[in-house]
Amino acid sequence: MADGDGLLEIQGRKRATQTASVSLPAPVPSPSMVPGASSLDIFSFTHTPNYCEENVYLLCKKLCEVGAADPMGADLFVVFISNEEKMKASIRNDGLVLWDYHVICIQSRRGKVFDLVWDLDSSLPFPSPINVYFSEAIQPMYSPNLVNSRLFRVVHAPLFLRCFASDRSHMKDDLGNWLALPPKYEPITSEDGTKNNLDKYIHMLAADVSANIQDLVHGVFSNEYGVLVGETMMEWFFSQIHQ
Repeated sequence: MADGDGLLEIQGRKRATQTASVSLPAPVPSPSMVPGASSLDIFSFTHTPNYCEENVYLLCKKLCEVGAADPMGADLFVVFISNEEKMKASIRNDGLVLWDYHVICIQSRRGKVFDLVWDLDSSLPFPSPINVYFSEAIQPMYSPNLVNSRLFRVVHAPLFLRCFASDRSHMKDDLGNWLALPPKYEPITSEDGTKNNLDKYIHMLAADVSANIQDLVHGVFSNEYGVLVGETMMEWFFSQIHQ
């Protein structure tokens, strides 16, 4: 696809080295700024390329286990980023990665200056303040086509950790061959035994986006598959969760 049609442009990480240089309105988070995370860095987390939904699932569990988040994940939100077309991934010469969908974790920090974004595939500081992440990692769209507009499915982590399941079938071609090698651990199943519901998280329609903040805040804490939020509303939405 043409570079200008990308739904999500994220400053990609070659996991060994890159760190973006950005101008920050607030200090860049470091592990010492996140309670319980003094020994954490990006290499502390399980990361399998092309399996971002599973990477974030395990990231949320680890943040809870080590005390960097609420033990039940009450302050964590899993965010699927895609659009109606689920356009495919590519890598541009400037290092930006264009994804068909991507998954990150946002940590809501009541009483703090900023919420945090945990993204294992970004070259920004890990974690990053939400305002820095959205200005530096989520690049402006160039396509006027509505179906290419980015949508954000926000799911409360306690619901996600109970309900998410993937049999990894989306990573096989028509002959059953792997498009990318799977993680070495067993596929994730939900608490009720569901084997696969990934498509319900990444299927998004612009018509399903609500502008009613009360509906969004209520829905994110009660709906198994969270709520759909438009790109221009994301930072505002998280500011309202604190209210």
